[in-house]
Amino acid sequence: MSETRRGALYGAAAYLLWGVFPLYFPLLDPAGPIEVLAHRIAWSLAVMVVIVAVTRKGAAVRAVMADRGRMLKLSLAASVLAVNWGVYIYGVTSDRVVETSLGYFINPLVSVMLGVVVLRERLRPAQWGALSIALVAVLVLSVENGRPPWIALILAFSFGTYGLLKKTARVGAVEGLAVETGVLAPLAVAYLLFLGLRGDATFLSHGPNHAVLLALTGLITAVPLLFFGAAASRVPLATLGVLQYLAPTMQFLLGILVFQEALGLAKLLGFVLVWVALCAFTLDLVRSSRRSRVPVAEPV
Repeated sequence: MSETRRGALYGAAAYLLWGVFPLYFPLLDPAGPIEVLAHRIAWSLAVMVVIVAVTRKGAAVRAVMADRGRMLKLSLAASVLAVNWGVYIYGVTSDRVVETSLGYFINPLVSVMLGVVVLRERLRPAQWGALSIALVAVLVLSVENGRPPWIALILAFSFGTYGLLKKTARVGAVEGLAVETGVLAPLAVAYLLFLGLRGDATFLSHGPNHAVLLALTGLITAVPLLFFGAAASRVPLATLGVLQYLAPTMQFLLGILVFQEALGLAKLLGFVLVWVALCAFTLDLVRSSRRSRVPVAEPV
């Protein structure tokens, strides 16, 4: 098997795993979104410590921690990542899976917009067209819902900001996630201890299966990220740019077919507009291929 084909399989595995996340988080009931978030952070750090040891990246992690500029960017990245994880968990556990999928559909377009605003990048005509169509889609969905799709917008902008910070920090996936979870872990552990002292923690009070499922949140965070890292070094950016739509597509289908969420005509129109925008964006990405400076999404 060629390295390119192997990389495509790794990439597909990563995005397919991210795509089935909505099936996992409801299993953690009755833990609330914040408790689940705290466990995900704490157990992700535990997994990353093992991965850093196995891959012998301890020196690289220490080098990052010694760099004040990169630590500042990674600390900010950790903050927006926590927001992204928390809102995603809330969206999935409050029966708004379709709206969470919208967030990851429009995330690449938000990343393009942030590149223009923050990095002063220039857009090609096709990218301007995709952004304009996406804006119309958000307006249609806002009218249909009677409010903006806040969950989708927070997910898209938080992850777009996360990608921007990671791009400028120039840190590897393993080192980056290890440092980010290390930054967040003290607050997460403190919150879990607070819940325990108050008698509201669910980790030890709902049986061993519940405890194991909470602990596995660290593993399900790390495994697709490692698959993604293996793919990124083997396949062109254009290939990853196409593969990244697997995750929100699966989330959308799960929301409709498994969680039985309503999809009215106006909402369907909004999604169709988003898909049209993504088609224009993806075709432009494929044409520009390696010259593209658009960050490829690593969903949560």
